[in-house]
Amino acid sequence: MPLARLFCIASVMSLCFATTSAAETILTVSGDIKGSTTPSQWSFSADDLRELPQESFQTNTIWTDGQQTFVGVSLHSLMQYVGASEGMLRATAINDYAVSIPTTDAIPSGPIVAYLRNGEEMSLRDKGPLWIVYPFESNPRYNTEEYYSRSIWQLNRIEVVSE
Repeated sequence: MPLARLFCIASVMSLCFATTSAAETILTVSGDIKGSTTPSQWSFSADDLRELPQESFQTNTIWTDGQQTFVGVSLHSLMQYVGASEGMLRATAINDYAVSIPTTDAIPSGPIVAYLRNGEEMSLRDKGPLWIVYPFESNPRYNTEEYYSRSIWQLNRIEVVSE
C-alpha cells in the first residue's frame, strides 16, 4: 500500500478517534426523569457536563492526602436539569458497584459530580472520570460513614427511582 494512502487512512482514523472521545458518553441518567431526548434517559459527554453550571470546593477526604480542590456540576443542578423526581438515586460505578443516595442530598452547596480534582481530569486509576464528592469540611453532618458511603467514584450512571 502506498505510503501516502497509509498516511491518509491514519489521519482519518485519528480524527475519528478524537471526535469519538470528545463526544463519548461518560454519564447516563435514567429512570423517573423528564425532558430527555431519549425516553427516560439522558447521556452526557464530558463537554455536556462542563456546559452545566460549574461548582467547586476544597475539602479533605478519607481517601486522599491533604486538601483537594474538586470541580464539577452540583448534584442539585444535574437533578434539576434532568427533571428528576423525589426518591432515591442509584449511583453506579464502572465496575457495577452501586450506592443509594436520597434525592434530598441534591441540595445547593451539597455534593457535586466532580470531573476535575486539583485542576486535572481524573483517570480511572485516580477515581475518575467522575466522583460524587460531598463538601466534608463545610458541613459537619457529612462527616459520617453514611455520607462517606455515598461518595462514589468511577461513576458512570445514575438511575432515579421515585418514591
